Amino acid sequence: MADHGPLRTLDERLGRTIAAGGIGIPSGLAEFFADLGNTVVALPVLSVVMVWAGWRGWRERQGRQGRQGRQGRQGQQGLRGEKGDRGADDSGASVRWWVPSLAAGLALAVVPALVVPLKLWLARPGPPQMAGGAHDGFYPSGHGATAAVAYGVAALLLIRGRRRTRADRPATGALTLAVAAGVVLLNVGVGIGLVRRGYHWPLDVLGSWCLAGVLLAVWCAVCDGWSGTGGSRSGNRK
Repeated sequence: MADHGPLRTLDERLGRTIAAGGIGIPSGLAEFFADLGNTVVALPVLSVVMVWAGWRGWRERQGRQGRQGRQGRQGQQGLRGEKGDRGADDSGASVRWWVPSLAAGLALAVVPALVVPLKLWLARPGPPQMAGGAHDGFYPSGHGATAAVAYGVAALLLIRGRRRTRADRPATGALTLAVAAGVVLLNVGVGIGLVRRGYHWPLDVLGSWCLAGVLLAVWCAVCDGWSGTGGSRSGNRK
């Protein structure tokens, strides 16, 4: 659909209108947002958040184990104290604090492994400004997918960390909404920038967002299934 048919005609017509400045976005601003999809920009941003999330998770686990150890030592009944210690240690050991950060890095690493074969397979020509380039295909947009995955998973790491440590504060919901809205707007800016500068057609960007959505969903499933935090969430509700 993106490489042949009437949808492609409409897509290219819209792309030419945007690239010609039809939506009033200055070329310099569009270039700035398009550059945010470069790996040299997105990777350092994600790396900082990954380190923060890993440190936060490790510190939380250490604090949990310390509290559990103190509770075990203060037990008044020997047998019940021993069972409590074993259960606490097992619970603490099951929390794999490194899984979210590791999965985030792998999610970004998977982007070129998926985008490049799709580009070669579809071999969709790029906008006129990209004629004569070294690219073999433009659908989906690698810059669009990189930005959506890197900034999207960075936001999820931040939201996840805040929820686990401050779940009882009403401000957490507002912060989650603000972070999510900021990432959405940022990626919209990247997509418009790519089209405005003539680097991609609109459907190239839309396709990259669909691909990123799948990767972010897989990241969430991996974290929920393997990080071992489900027990801690249920424990917080007690």
